[in-house]
Amino acid sequence: MLAGAVRFNIYLVLALALVSNAGCRSAGSGRGKPVATLRVHVEAAPEEARMSREISLFRSNPLSLRVQRVPLLDEASVAEARVVEDALGGFALEIQLNTHGTMLLEQATATHGGRRLAIFSEFGKKLSNARWLAAPLIQRRVENGLLRFTPDATREEAEQIAAGLNRVAEKLGHRERPGKRKPSTD
Repeated sequence: MLAGAVRFNIYLVLALALVSNAGCRSAGSGRGKPVATLRVHVEAAPEEARMSREISLFRSNPLSLRVQRVPLLDEASVAEARVVEDALGGFALEIQLNTHGTMLLEQATATHGGRRLAIFSEFGKKLSNARWLAAPLIQRRVENGLLRFTPDATREEAEQIAAGLNRVAEKLGHRERPGKRKPSTD
């Protein structure tokens, strides 16, 4: 009788171990897939000193810039990100914003012409890389929600950032999963 109880307890322990390791993950679970953050800050005016902070951009030729503490945009505003070829044979990071992000970018670029947008990202395994990527000058009002800049990053790092931002956009429902496009109703 005692041997039957021991055997039952072993089966119970094994069953509990299997259940606890299985968890509630779906087949397309996101464990191990890349994520990235994005923070876009507007350059601060001199009178905004208390609501701003000093940052240093560019590793090879540093530039100090004072930016507003609160970011204008973050990764929740991203609909899609990609690395694209530029006219000089290099590459740029192109970020298409969702409707809300497009509205915020349009307002900021209309209001703050002549200032810079300071762009920060965390990326890589466990967000191990954190860097100010660029500080493009606002030269015109941006109405289409497309933020394009040459990052202070290697092409591989730019690809990691784009993949990570796309993963976040997918999780937030701002981007469809590749291969899961909705059928057209035309």
